[in-house]
Amino acid sequence: MAERTGRGRFLVIVPTYNERDNLPRKAPLILEQDERIDLLVVDDASPDGTGALADELAASEPRIQVLHRTCKDGLGKAYLAGFAWGLARGYELLFEMDADISHPPEALGPMIAAARDHDVVIGSRYVDGRVTVSNWPMSRLLVSYFGSWYARAITRMPVRDATGGLNCWHRRVLEAVELDRVSSNGYAFQIELKYRAYRKGFSLVEIPILFTERDSGESKMSKKIVREAIWRVWWLKIRDLLGRL
Repeated sequence: MAERTGRGRFLVIVPTYNERDNLPRKAPLILEQDERIDLLVVDDASPDGTGALADELAASEPRIQVLHRTCKDGLGKAYLAGFAWGLARGYELLFEMDADISHPPEALGPMIAAARDHDVVIGSRYVDGRVTVSNWPMSRLLVSYFGSWYARAITRMPVRDATGGLNCWHRRVLEAVELDRVSSNGYAFQIELKYRAYRKGFSLVEIPILFTERDSGESKMSKKIVREAIWRVWWLKIRDLLGRL
């Protein structure tokens, strides 16, 4: 079977590591939002068999593709691999989305609509002073909320949910931000990519989403990811001031 072309189509990139229980639930919900959406599963050699399950889903659904990576190498690198895959095939819009239930698939339609007038669309948990998060422990909420405030205060980027992971990118943005120079992972990856787009003059807009804590599988959040975000924000700002971003 010939590989699908992405011309006039949208690609939702879902990185996976041990998401065998979540992927079969999430995949059909993504695809039913718009007939122009394709799904790319980027699996980091999950020991629970997520990659093999993704292959089974792809075998029965031509709108699902699978990119296998050889090791667990970080969220940022998984997304960069997915972006490269999608750009090479001509996709117009490329989305980031978690494999669990936290990012609502029903947000994809409004994000596609907002992308008609904006270069980057962010599914935001913190629009207009509201916090739209369900079932999160207070400690996790505080880390996320103040992490976004911290990034905004230092970079002056007009984005309230700088660490948010549900994002829509026009291909022109990803082609312009020099993806080969992006070196962050985790929260820091989300901040860096938005900041690069902002500094290139692209328009960023936030639309509200309800973020729901996962009910299956394990969170990939760690102290290492938080520490990276703290120092990387300053690294980005200093590199920008020196003209070396």
